[in-house]
Amino acid sequence: MKSSLRIKADRAKEYRCKNLIVVLENPKTIENVASTLRNIDALGAEKLYVIDGYKLLPPDWEEMRERTSLNKISVSASKWVYTKRFNDTQECINHLNKKKFTSIVTSPHIKGKKNITLEDGKYTDPRLAVWFGNETNGVSDQAIDNSRECIQVTMAGIIESLNLGSCTGIVLYEIVKQRRKYKK
Repeated sequence: MKSSLRIKADRAKEYRCKNLIVVLENPKTIENVASTLRNIDALGAEKLYVIDGYKLLPPDWEEMRERTSLNKISVSASKWVYTKRFNDTQECINHLNKKKFTSIVTSPHIKGKKNITLEDGKYTDPRLAVWFGNETNGVSDQAIDNSRECIQVTMAGIIESLNLGSCTGIVLYEIVKQRRKYKK
């Protein structure tokens, strides 16, 4: 007989968007990684890839699942969302290209690629990686050069940016909504 937690986990798995990966490029704080993990778990993306230039995470997922500081902040979402750590951007790009993922980047500014607003984009590619830059510099030119397009969240305020947790939540909500509708 399955435990109630296993039943809940099996049910949640049905709502995961297969082959939807969130990429965080050099986040500066463990809190931003944790809030992204919570968004991924709540909204149903499949995996988190972290380019970890600041060495916030241990090298392997099993260690991440047990890491106390990450679990305290993410309310144990790190136990349910597969997370892979990369040392640099090129390593992650090579991995995604090998697996035939289409990459898109997020930025509040025009970045020299095809730029679209979040609500005007189409996110039904069979394998999609959505990149988010760090809190200071945003997404790198290297990630932009390897992406199909740059998506922007329409904002009405004076400040042209969102914190990483808010941004991943808003962007993932729209992408997951489209992918679920498309799947039906």
